[in-house]
Amino acid sequence: MVNATPPERPRGRGRTTMRDVAAIAGVGIKTVSRVINGEPNVSAAKQEAVLAAVAQTGFRRNDSAALLRQGHTSSIGLVLEDAADPFSSALTRSIQDVAHQHGTVLFSASSAEDPVKERDLVLALCARRVDGLIVVPASGSHTYLLPEIDAGMACVFVDRPPDGIEADTVLVDNVGGARAAVEHLVRHGHRRIAFIGDRLEIFTARERLRGYREALAETGIAFDPRLVFNGPAYGEEMPAWLRGMLAGPDPATALFCGNSRFSVEAIREISRAPQRPALVGFDDFELADLLTPGVTVVSQDPFGLGRAAAQLLFRRLNGDATPVQHIHLRTKLIPRGSGEVGP
Repeated sequence: MVNATPPERPRGRGRTTMRDVAAIAGVGIKTVSRVINGEPNVSAAKQEAVLAAVAQTGFRRNDSAALLRQGHTSSIGLVLEDAADPFSSALTRSIQDVAHQHGTVLFSASSAEDPVKERDLVLALCARRVDGLIVVPASGSHTYLLPEIDAGMACVFVDRPPDGIEADTVLVDNVGGARAAVEHLVRHGHRRIAFIGDRLEIFTARERLRGYREALAETGIAFDPRLVFNGPAYGEEMPAWLRGMLAGPDPATALFCGNSRFSVEAIREISRAPQRPALVGFDDFELADLLTPGVTVVSQDPFGLGRAAAQLLFRRLNGDATPVQHIHLRTKLIPRGSGEVGP
């Protein structure tokens, strides 16, 4: 029989439990479980009492134990460089969309390009038993993941490959995109082309520098190390170097910037230069098409990159045991004016 006056919710406790709902509804815990799980053989009166108690207490079913018994948690982890970076934001959004389609929650964290922090974050996610991982790796060895992978952890590396292990990767054609940028500048008459890129410990920086050098060699232009800067995008070092490249006796007439951060900083600096060089940047950025002139870019697709990585991860989680895959996505040169200026 249902209690006419439901007792107050037990005090001094945290999360509402099925026992609390049962006490308020005046029924057994098994009856509460049957109602919540949509099972038959519950009278209309008891079902109504249970649903009223659920509404009163704000009870929410905790699926964690059931999921663990099934061998999965319906969650995946993402560790990337900087969640605030526009590239990382787009990557995260696309991975989250795929995860949502699979009824899975995404947990993400930023390593700040610190290998130790990356390792701590990845292992913390493994300890929380996520079903799989997507990692934008920092520099350093990734052999720490071997025990997790051997134990069945699905892992996909995106944007950069891991070091020291063989694993699924989804990358863009960094070398081909850099070659296209430099060849574009050469076609417009430039032979003094400077390269500005990130630290060489970073895979994408090395690959884009390699594409720059290959394009110079193929067009018969000697490589000049004085025209190359590899270092941090922010601070005084890069602007000071760039001012020297533009004001020297044999100045650079064109710039190839290795990522959007360097493009923005270079534009800020060359806007004050007496002679504005041509510029092509790797990776598009917001408002690049609205500047005067518009910024010519080698565009990559972070949404496509994240989507491909997430889809590959879920194929692994669904039992795909094919050999390790290495997926390369193409880039696209978008001329807008800044790279089409002659020397």
